[in-house]
Order: sequence, then structure tokens, then C-alpha cells
Amino acid sequence: MKIAVCVKRVADMDVRFRIAQDGTSLDEAGLKFDINDFDSWAVEAALQLREKAGQGEVVAISLGPDNVQETIRKALSMGADRGIHLKADKVPFDGSAIASAIAAEVKDGGYDIVFFGKMSPDSANGVVGSIVAEKIGYACVTAVSRLEVADGKAKAKRELEGAQEIVEFALPAVITVDEGLNTARYPSLKGIMAAKKKPLESKPAQLGEIQVEIEKLELPPERAAGKIIGEGAAAVPELIRLLSTEAKVL
Repeated sequence: MKIAVCVKRVADMDVRFRIAQDGTSLDEAGLKFDINDFDSWAVEAALQLREKAGQGEVVAISLGPDNVQETIRKALSMGADRGIHLKADKVPFDGSAIASAIAAEVKDGGYDIVFFGKMSPDSANGVVGSIVAEKIGYACVTAVSRLEVADGKAKAKRELEGAQEIVEFALPAVITVDEGLNTARYPSLKGIMAAKKKPLESKPAQLGEIQVEIEKLELPPERAAGKIIGEGAAAVPELIRLLSTEAKVL
């Protein structure tokens, strides 16, 4: 089984962000970057399928400037066999343009499955996997939280609002991975050392036409400080007055 996993370098979300001087991107100074969580679960899914089959190849693919090679190496240290870096000056916001580059890379690769994370937290578009599937003519199943693969077919569970959906489909396919499918393994020291010697090919990304761009980024306004108006029943009249006149929720 030959599997591609598309991974993205994203910033740690548990920090205070600053907007860069251009007004359309984040100031990366002081930020910590790692593989997108959804993508790490996709890597784990690919590794488990290869291990179950007892043979095969897992190829980690990432698009962006040279620093995304660190993200590819993370996937290699988890157990992926080789990496492909689709080089671009920056990762565009336009999911269709990204999908064009990935589709151009995987369409003739003979992949049985092309994995993506369901979404990335920085752009939250969640469209790249679906567009790639359309461009290369593969079946597409999104937001998968359980997966079984055997004899060229697969069965997947998708979580819906108040329900679950079970779908069956034939390979080859594009699958986007949701939370709950698995727990991604931590790279071992042996895996980290081995990743340094695994092949990582870099080539220009064949980006499609960029039709969607960010015009401006703005941080949400600071929340106003809270008020302590008293304790017990005596504070209720003042609380009601403030809710009516200032908060205007009554």
C-alpha cells in the first residue's frame, strides 16, 4: 500500500499573537511551530495501515518555504519513509491554489490513499483535501473518526451534528482525518536519528491561480474590565440596572 500524507507547519495556538507590519500576516517572532494536530493523526493513520499490511510506503508532503522541512522531518521521525517539499515563498490562504500544487504532485504517484487533516487551525478553510480529490478523480471522505481498510475497500465513520454516518468506498481515495481517529505516536530517539537520513526531495510547487487573499488581519478588541457591585441580595437592584442600561441585555 502506498500512502501520501499532507502535513502543514502551524503555530502553537496557546500563545498571544501579534500582527506583522504588513497587516496581513502574523509576526512569527517568538512563536513555536509544529505539525498540525489533525495532520499528525493523519500520519498515525497512515503508519498504522502500513504496519497492518506489513509492507508499503508512507510519503509525507508539505508545501511552503524551507522551514516546512522541519515539519516533514517530524513526520519522518514518526515513521514515514520519505518526504517531498513543495517549495513556495509562502503558503497562500487560497485552498484551491494549494490543492492544485498537491494534486500535481500526487496524481501520477500511484497512491492508494492520500491523507489530510480535517483542517488547519491557522486558516480553518478545510477545503484542500476535497479539492485535491476532485482534481485527481479520487473518492473523497472527510472528517473521518474511524477507519477500516481491507481488500481495496474502506469503511469510515463520520461524526455529524447529533448523529454518525458510516460510509463505504473503494480505493484509491482522499481521506481527511478528524479528532478521535487515533492518538499520534511520539517520535522515539531512534526515529529522530533515522529521520535525518531519510530522503527528502525539494521541488518547486505548481501553485494554481491565487483567487483569494487576505486583505487585513485584526485582533479582537480587548474585553472591558469587570465590575464588582456588591454581594448578596442587596446587589441585585444595581445588577439589574447595569444589565439594562450598560450591557443592554434586559
